[in-house]
Amino acid sequence: MKKPVAKEQFELGVCYYPEHWPESMWADDYRRMREMGFTIIRMGEFAWSIFEPEEGVFQFDQFDRAIDLAHRNGLKVVLGTPTATPPAWLTHKYSEVLNVTYEGVTLQHGMRRHNNYSSPIYRELCARITDQLASQYGNHPGVVGWQIDNELNCEINVFYSDSDHNAFREWLQRKYVTLEELNKAWGTVFWSQSYSDWSQVYLPRPTPSPNQPNPHQALDEKRFISDNTISFAKIQADILRAKAPHQWVTTNGLFGHLDSHEMTEQLLDFFSYDSYPQFSSIFYDAAEENPLRDRNWGLSLSAVRSISPNFCIMEQQSGPGGWVNRMDMPSPKPGQMRLWTYQSIAHGADMVLFFRWRTAIIGNEIYWHGINDYHNQPNRRVREAAQIGQELAAIGTSIIGTQIQANIAIVRDYDNEWDGEYDVWHGPFMWQSNKEWFKTLQRKHIPNDILYLRGNTSLEELTRYEVLVYPHPAIMRDETASLLDQYVQQGGKLIFGCRTGYKDEHGQCYMKPFPGAAKDLCGITVEEFTMVKGTRLPTSIRWGDNPGVVTTADSFNDILHVEADTVQVMGTYASDYYAGKPAVTRNMRGKGEVWYYGAVFNEQASAQIINHLGLESPVAAWLELPKGVELQIREGDSCRYTFLLNYNEVPADIVLTEEKRDLLTGKIISGSHSLEGFGVLVLY
Repeated sequence: MKKPVAKEQFELGVCYYPEHWPESMWADDYRRMREMGFTIIRMGEFAWSIFEPEEGVFQFDQFDRAIDLAHRNGLKVVLGTPTATPPAWLTHKYSEVLNVTYEGVTLQHGMRRHNNYSSPIYRELCARITDQLASQYGNHPGVVGWQIDNELNCEINVFYSDSDHNAFREWLQRKYVTLEELNKAWGTVFWSQSYSDWSQVYLPRPTPSPNQPNPHQALDEKRFISDNTISFAKIQADILRAKAPHQWVTTNGLFGHLDSHEMTEQLLDFFSYDSYPQFSSIFYDAAEENPLRDRNWGLSLSAVRSISPNFCIMEQQSGPGGWVNRMDMPSPKPGQMRLWTYQSIAHGADMVLFFRWRTAIIGNEIYWHGINDYHNQPNRRVREAAQIGQELAAIGTSIIGTQIQANIAIVRDYDNEWDGEYDVWHGPFMWQSNKEWFKTLQRKHIPNDILYLRGNTSLEELTRYEVLVYPHPAIMRDETASLLDQYVQQGGKLIFGCRTGYKDEHGQCYMKPFPGAAKDLCGITVEEFTMVKGTRLPTSIRWGDNPGVVTTADSFNDILHVEADTVQVMGTYASDYYAGKPAVTRNMRGKGEVWYYGAVFNEQASAQIINHLGLESPVAAWLELPKGVELQIREGDSCRYTFLLNYNEVPADIVLTEEKRDLLTGKIISGSHSLEGFGVLVLY
């Protein structure tokens, strides 16, 4: 039985590092946390050299005092296992634990995540420190849960030590059993790559053309990294389950080359995420039209929700962020920290911990500011956090356990994500189309989920949704196509984009007309296709029932040929040598329908399809919202909460035709209402 994220109250807290501060400061820090409404703190995830200052010598006195004092002050404690930062004595004595780059350069001690997951001695030492910690704190009344490691696969998510090559070889032997099957899966007959002995098989290594490994080998590499990471985390999870059975287990992340769904199902009570919306302001495409900026962080939160319908935010941005030499983010404006906190809650968080209590004065993160500044004096971020604490304390248990309501899901899968990292013929398109669909739905105030298709996905999971948008699934197994067909036959509406269905699970192309495994679903074939770049200028699409509506056909064009008499052409290309050819089709199949859009989605094209499907906001009957306000709905057995978040600095005008009460203030709201800049309402 998995333990819930929260059960007595919404949990609000902060990350705290007692080893960074004089012990004389702890009591005052804890007192102020409680006064601000905080209930929980995280500590210990980087403290291996404190817990084990030399091999086999363990000392817990400092953390015993820190945890005991927190407990006496009414604060719950989450302990992190410290395996993301192996200490110097360990990496010096056992250099085989260090990670190695693709080029063969050993990464040295001095930062974090300098280890690999495959080294037998590293796994042994990680198991030992986890066992020691679980023995010390597994029954401590102040410790409520554990975070395994910290941000698995962050900083670096590829591994090329000797231990990794050995582990990859063993993984392949279990997967394929024989070299004959491996050679077949990897297509090694191409360029005389065939293997005659297992000792010849490695992870991808440098080739004459840089970063150009066998693509089928590269896909298996990502699958191996995920399985290997999960097996590393399982060592710790098993110890914690045995020695701390009454405390929950999670880990924080959402990083590359890791099937977080599988990991959570196998090992965790729930998933945790680190939410830094300001990244959307510093890592963004300047050429993107009409960007959502920090509001786009909801797309990542939707992906987290697909792993855990209710989740923990283990690190919530609370100030300007940055390391000494990178990620120099601006300071949140007044109200933004509160807005971002409720963004996390609106998307399903039942626990939020700010990063961090006080800005570090040492190390790489001296510019990753916490709630308190260096001077430790009151500031506006402290006041804003206290306001959030007061509001959530007043809410109590009313929100926890309620879940997001959505009738449309954007569909993803790990195989296409991992294959698309290398394959430029479909990989970049998935991320663009995901973002464009999310933007469109956000501005139309239609909540959506992210749904990951996996080997164990059931028809019941699909039929929760009226519409599924699966933009560019190049890899599609026949079994996946069959499951999707069952969804459509029962009345579901399925939307594909270009580059659909033409690869098998090994990333090899089918010897059948595109869209391959999805051909019968769509009722069309792809007559021809082209990249749109360089001298090949973009064309546009005329929508059939409204010829005056023209949208651009971005990045790639599939020229379609209708095969079935159940297919209706919804749009045609407007120019180039394929002018007049089908660009968008709809196939009526069973009780449902399948759309094929022959390009990469943009906001305008997504809006056209939404309009054709007749989708509208679930609050359209009683609420008028401007595009700059986000809508999310959390619902339980006997309650329904409508979250409204204003991402503009200026007030937004909304209109309610029914009376509603704001959960945060208790005020009745009806008619015209001005929602302040960066403001939040939770209506019921």
